[in-house]
Amino acid sequence: MKLLITGSNGQLGHEIQKVAKQAPYTNHTFYFTGSQDLDICDENALHQFFSDHEVDVVINCAAYTAVDKAEEEIDLCERVNMIAPQYIAQVAQANGARVIHVSTDYVFDGTNYKPYREDDATSPCSVYGHTKLAGEEAILNFCPLSSIVRTAWLYSVHGNNFVKTMLRLGKERQALNVVVDQIGTPTFAGDLAEALLKMAFSEIHPGIYHYTDEGVCSWYDFTLAIHEMANITDCIVSPIPGSNYPTPAARPHYSVLDKQKIRAVYGVKTPYWRDSLRKCIAEMNEIETKRNK
Repeated sequence: MKLLITGSNGQLGHEIQKVAKQAPYTNHTFYFTGSQDLDICDENALHQFFSDHEVDVVINCAAYTAVDKAEEEIDLCERVNMIAPQYIAQVAQANGARVIHVSTDYVFDGTNYKPYREDDATSPCSVYGHTKLAGEEAILNFCPLSSIVRTAWLYSVHGNNFVKTMLRLGKERQALNVVVDQIGTPTFAGDLAEALLKMAFSEIHPGIYHYTDEGVCSWYDFTLAIHEMANITDCIVSPIPGSNYPTPAARPHYSVLDKQKIRAVYGVKTPYWRDSLRKCIAEMNEIETKRNK
């Protein structure tokens, strides 16, 4: 099988590259592309790439994810999150390929009181959320055998993310205020990468799926766990309401996702978020130790 992985320079793309080097994927061909290798906003470039490489499956990890900047950079956000997925879907359909497209919990408004199911009504409350929902619709409209995988609170050893920020601030500051009334589930990108590849190499079951790690916490709880596992003890972390930390883009207050469907259909694992966080921080420590040698 030949797979195109877009957005390969991001944290999820990096993790897919690591998983792809393991059995049973080593006998297959992966094309890992970033924006410099393939402009997914250029339909002609996509047609040429598919023609040259005979792609069977696209895992689209590329996205505009600067949630607050998106409120101003609307055109760029729409181009990457809406128009590019439509082009990918159209080209994939024309070439007999299918798409697995990564989306977000921001398609919901966060007013629910129980984990969101795939068929719950969407109601995004930010430019980012609106564009990601439009991207989902484009994928399913133009390439019906495709799948959408919504995720949330993604982090890894690569790139910029909440875990890295809290580690840095925990070492730099004596005190931190962290939002306590936004609830979700941290998701290690390595876990999502394994789930996406399992889907890619399984029988096709098109539609929308949810994937995060297991469990529930606030950003405040998440920060406490990060500092605990990294042995950061000199920084006092205090809980604050989201209203004390206003941002240009509205955030869902509750965005826990129900994972029953993806577990039942594809048999993927959803590890407990604290276990995966511990694994990620251990990997970060290992990288730091090697760097300092």
